[in-house]
Amino acid sequence: MNATEPRRRWWPRSVRARTALAAASAAAVILAGIGWWLHHDVHRRSMQIAEDQAKNQLWALAGQLDQGVIPDSTSVVPYEVVATGRRTAVASGGAISHAYPDSHHVMPAPPPAGGIAEMPPTTVRLPPNPDYDSKDPLDMAGGIHQVETADIFSGDLSADEAAALGVTTGVTLRVYVVVLPYTAEAITGTTDRLLIRAGLFGLVLIAAVTYFSVRVALRPVEAIRVLTASVTASDPRERVTVPTTGHEITALATTINSTLQRLDNAAAQQRRFVADAAHELRSPLTTLLASLEVALAYPERTDWPAAVTTAARQTRRLQSLAEDLLLLARLDTRTTPKAAPDTVDLTALASRLTEQYPLTERPLTLTCDSTEPAHAHGDPDEYERLLRNLVDNAARHAERRIRITVRNHDAWVVLTVHDDGPGVPTEDAERIFERFVRLDDARSRDHGGTGLGLAIARDLAHRHRGTLTLAARPRGACFRLRLPRVPAPAPGNARTASAGGVR
Repeated sequence: MNATEPRRRWWPRSVRARTALAAASAAAVILAGIGWWLHHDVHRRSMQIAEDQAKNQLWALAGQLDQGVIPDSTSVVPYEVVATGRRTAVASGGAISHAYPDSHHVMPAPPPAGGIAEMPPTTVRLPPNPDYDSKDPLDMAGGIHQVETADIFSGDLSADEAAALGVTTGVTLRVYVVVLPYTAEAITGTTDRLLIRAGLFGLVLIAAVTYFSVRVALRPVEAIRVLTASVTASDPRERVTVPTTGHEITALATTINSTLQRLDNAAAQQRRFVADAAHELRSPLTTLLASLEVALAYPERTDWPAAVTTAARQTRRLQSLAEDLLLLARLDTRTTPKAAPDTVDLTALASRLTEQYPLTERPLTLTCDSTEPAHAHGDPDEYERLLRNLVDNAARHAERRIRITVRNHDAWVVLTVHDDGPGVPTEDAERIFERFVRLDDARSRDHGGTGLGLAIARDLAHRHRGTLTLAARPRGACFRLRLPRVPAPAPGNARTASAGGVR
């Protein structure tokens, strides 16, 4: 195999095959444990039955001998009756005579323990007989067997009963009954074969049922995959079918539809943003181009200072719009706040902006109301841009007065910018934070800003783990900024906004 070729994996890639293999493996372990337990339990119970049968035969033989009756040789269970002092067996049956013709004292003497009630079966090894036909069902040609024994004293018999048995009085008759394990082993073997066949069939059945069950369960997933693959960035309007079963596939379909809806909204917002940006850029570019073309067409009649002033004003507007767009692009790509070690004093920042803010177009009063320093983590330049955007927006709508307040409320710093202008309708309280939104469509774009100031301010607030909302007031607009409060830094340990000026 080439070294560059990927190594083949024995584990299947299909979820259906993996699940079926895992289910069959688990079932195989369970069935193996059950089979092992059944094998030993069946063998134990079968041997117990054989022992009970041998004991019953032993008691029956002992009863016949006590009455001086020679037992019947056609017994199913092998047995032998031996008398002390005699070279041949008194009686035998159950195929033991066929295995050992003319045998005597075949069985060994039992241990010196007492009678049958207390003595457990004795394990013995019978001597092999090479002339014995091993095809006999009762294979007694040799091997390890168990025997049940009992002693009977002929002294308890009458002379006639002892003579009928062919023994003399005073001898001991010993009865041996063999406990054959063949039946137990045959039953166990048959059970093992049945268990193996049933187990193999069960494993195949479990694997097949699992495979097709998972296949049916994954059909909605395949449909979701096919439909999701057809979704493109330019047209994310497709939606997957939500099953009515209410299981995990339903949750998956609902989540995918929510994701597709967000993608659709993002794509629509991006298209709207591009269209608005193009529209905003077209207006100053058209004014600038028209002014320059007229000046070039009629140079001798052109008021060049006025033309240059118009061109400069439109260029500044283009520059401001380009800077706002670049800032929004940077904010969109930085989804998590930057870990800034700087601590900014918002009270000092607001106070300095109040002193240095230019109010030349209209007579406005800009005041700052604060009682103590208010510190927050973040970038001083970004806080400055946020506050300046709020003040710029208030300056365009205020009639006479703009008020900035800074307060510490528990774990938050709350900064508000309130003007005495016409205010914002309640239904537009969130819309004004969208990009390129102007509530006064009749207002001149030259004096109305780019429509990005409040959107930038909210993005900067979110970037610093804060919020920017429009608070309800009976008159004017009041923007409320909430930022996490931090303890005041030790002198010289961190840079604060009070260390520099406002641009």
